[in-house]
Amino acid sequence: MIRVVIAEDQAMVLGALAALLEIEGDIEVVGRAHDGDEALALCNDKKPDVLLTDIEMPKMTGLELAAAVRRAQLPTRVIILTTFARGGYLRRALESGASGYLLKDSPAEQLANAVRRVKQGGRVIDPELAAEAWSEPDPLTDRERQVLRMAGEGQSSADIAATLNLSEGTVRNYLSEAINKLGAGNRVEAARIAREKGWL
Repeated sequence: MIRVVIAEDQAMVLGALAALLEIEGDIEVVGRAHDGDEALALCNDKKPDVLLTDIEMPKMTGLELAAAVRRAQLPTRVIILTTFARGGYLRRALESGASGYLLKDSPAEQLANAVRRVKQGGRVIDPELAAEAWSEPDPLTDRERQVLRMAGEGQSSADIAATLNLSEGTVRNYLSEAINKLGAGNRVEAARIAREKGWL
């Protein structure tokens, strides 16, 4: 049996994914998580063969989760399942250690086949996205991305500085760099551009 944990913050989608996989005779869903922290705890506890995760989740994104699974040296292979057909996300998913990147509008039978292929050590990636992912490199550093994401959520420089243990001046420098790199007029526009490209 291929043991799978699913991480998805929308309860209906989580239930549907679990039902789809449990129809298969060789796949067992051993855990369901509604956020990244819960998913990481389940992976540490259950040591599943495959983690199927959304990108945008509370507490930890799917990309951060994939990186955390790799850092913990778990035997679990990660498939990102998302609505975001953006090359930047795919590139970051692969850099985070993910073995698969599927879109939620893919045919249902592709999901089980992807789980099987990834369990066997293969990779499953949408071919059109794969070409797009390397056409435009992500210009942001990890820290610029982190600061810009928080700014895009409406946090002030002071709030960001307090959360990340940085000075306000350092936060402003990171934001300024990100705004310049993206050719944006301000932090809100920079966050929007980066999100559209899949860099946030």
